[in-house]
Amino acid sequence: MKTIHLAVYDGLADWEFGYVAAGVNNPAFQREPGRFRVRAVGAGPEPVTTIGGLRIVPDLVLADADPADSAMLVLPGADAWSTGELAPFGAAARRWVGAGVPVAGICGAVAGLAAEGLLDDRRHTGNAVEELGGYAGADRFGAERAVRDRGVITAGGASPLEFAREVFAELDLYPDEVLEAWYGLHRTGDPAWFGGLVGA
Repeated sequence: MKTIHLAVYDGLADWEFGYVAAGVNNPAFQREPGRFRVRAVGAGPEPVTTIGGLRIVPDLVLADADPADSAMLVLPGADAWSTGELAPFGAAARRWVGAGVPVAGICGAVAGLAAEGLLDDRRHTGNAVEELGGYAGADRFGAERAVRDRGVITAGGASPLEFAREVFAELDLYPDEVLEAWYGLHRTGDPAWFGGLVGA
């Protein structure tokens, strides 16, 4: 079983990682059920409080997390990304990418990836290019809801569904036809997609 490391910190945006965590930890429709698990990684061992007021206890601390033991690092948004408080998680993203392990950042976390130079030569997206500060990759910013380029996934905070789709595709979590039906169902709410999901 390989670990998806989910970064957790105070002010974590609850809606941005829900599809990812639920999809990875629910074996239904997966290509190889039980291949992955999600573990919460905090700066320290203390519980954190999400923007929605939920308390999450980290499974391990960032200093003990190793990309060699990881299938992906997932970085949700939080206001603390704009203050530099979460820079250690940005630095961890650089370590993951350097080790050839994918990283996925959404909303404010995209600014952390930009600050580490990880978006200088990759296509990417986010809330707005202006939010990412002065970095060399601004001309590679696109209007897509989510972008996956060479092991780095980015999305704006209003696109958790598309973010999850790219995470699942990177992990090869579902067969292609299942992923298409999963996304179609959640994007449209049309029950016809559920039939396609079950059929697939």
